Amino acid sequence: LVWLLVLSLAWLGPALGGEDKDEEVTEEEEKEKKEDEVLSDEIKEEDNVLVLHEHNFARALREYQLLLVEFYAPWCGHCQQLAPAFAQAATELRNESSPARLGKVDATVQTALATEFGITSYPTLKLFRDGNRTHPLAYTGRMDSRGIVRWVQRRAGPSATLLQDTDTISAFINSQDLVVIGFFKDLRAEAAQAFFEVAAEMVDMTFGVAEAAELFQVYGLSADTVCLFRKFDERQTNFPVDPERGLDTAELTRLLRVHSLQLVMEFTNETSNQIFSAKIPHHMLLFLNKSSPEQLSLRDGFRAAAGGFRGEVRWPHGRDMEGGFGTPQPQCPLFPAQVLFVVVDVTGHGADVLPFFGMTAADAPTLRLVKMENNRKYQMEQDNFSDSAIRTFIQAVLDGKVKPHLLSAEPPEDWDTRPVKVLVGKTFEQVAFDETKNVFVKFYVPWCPHCQAMAAAWEELAERYKDREDIVIAEMDCTANELENITIQGYPTLHYFPAGPGRKVGVGTCGVTSTWRMVAPSAPSAPMVQMVEYKSTRDVETFSKFLENGGTLPEEPP
Repeated sequence: LVWLLVLSLAWLGPALGGEDKDEEVTEEEEKEKKEDEVLSDEIKEEDNVLVLHEHNFARALREYQLLLVEFYAPWCGHCQQLAPAFAQAATELRNESSPARLGKVDATVQTALATEFGITSYPTLKLFRDGNRTHPLAYTGRMDSRGIVRWVQRRAGPSATLLQDTDTISAFINSQDLVVIGFFKDLRAEAAQAFFEVAAEMVDMTFGVAEAAELFQVYGLSADTVCLFRKFDERQTNFPVDPERGLDTAELTRLLRVHSLQLVMEFTNETSNQIFSAKIPHHMLLFLNKSSPEQLSLRDGFRAAAGGFRGEVRWPHGRDMEGGFGTPQPQCPLFPAQVLFVVVDVTGHGADVLPFFGMTAADAPTLRLVKMENNRKYQMEQDNFSDSAIRTFIQAVLDGKVKPHLLSAEPPEDWDTRPVKVLVGKTFEQVAFDETKNVFVKFYVPWCPHCQAMAAAWEELAERYKDREDIVIAEMDCTANELENITIQGYPTLHYFPAGPGRKVGVGTCGVTSTWRMVAPSAPSAPMVQMVEYKSTRDVETFSKFLENGGTLPEEPP
């Protein structure tokens, strides 16, 4: 507002100073000029991005075959972060004479457009094809210039290249480290159309399609099949289409993600997104120091163990499918048992994840298995790096025969003399489950800004109740401590454990949000009782009302 005021004064300065009357521009004239600009259907550009509003939107749809529109808010930090990448993508597409263009709409001003297209968050990107205003396609790609360009290009042309002869298909397979080819006897059939849908979404892979009978024969196929060709590990992996159930796009996508990974991945900045986006339920990790030849040699046994846990799909009635992807019948659900094997260099990119495991570089070499649905970590009683020992350990974890390894810091010497009692994994139950105390616990992580913001209020609350024998104010750092029987999924989380007998809670985890995690609640094996989550205002007075009222907030008078 200050800058607007300064600029307004600068514009009006000549008029106020008595300049020639013909050169005066009054506020009213300026307003009329702006209104005329808005009412016009002229399409202006900023950094090759079309500036759209309700009066030129229809014209843009008529003029451009493909139009990717960003609905944004000027104050939105994510929109501001996206802006340079969006402009770069717009420039690249224009330079290559693509039929696609990028546009933007200020949804805070163009409210009619925002309402029409159901914009409720920023930024929202939608693709309009062939002037169709009623059924835009939601953007599903990455929010960077390369991701935007690839996503749009995949929709600007055929999502898969038609391969018609042996020379063409051979050159196509050898052109990339990894390609996907769908062999279909009828490219108009439903299964082939589903394949094209997958190809349109998976823009980080290269897709081809073939229907010539001779090509089926060359690659040893007799029925519709999706084939993954790699220059590493197995050369060709086949995913036959079930003739009765057809092709399930979600399952094909999952299988391609899983099998596009190397049998043993190395955790780097470039591979981390692949590792976590594949959504493989278990990760087996070998931590080593790559500068040590002796430790590097441990990769051989690790790799030998990996093959038995890749791509396995179990059927409950004894029917196993190696990579098949028909849509499962209700009585035959899929039971994926994949384990992704990952080598982590403790002196490289892997150094950043060591705190999550309570480790230092000196602990290498060592093995850990992570169950991704709940962040539970499993450790051998004594590391054994032979392939048979690794396979036996993994199978024991999958069969539920190994207990998770839980982190716990050592309690500070003065942990119970401070107003805020400092809990660690090994002391949590003795304090929180004390039947003579009402215990109010803050679960936090040190780097969380919300945790930092409420720290002073928590200290003040503890000071207020430090002389109360029946109330304990406590906290636990979830970067250094884990619990088997409490699930924490956001920070800070506040739980109240009331005094009284029978304190039992369901199975869960308390773990820090980190690189090696996927947030998902674990199903409790018993109903959670005698524990109340506090979800109201985080200030001392409201905390006090909650405590004085026995773990609930009193109803406010109308």
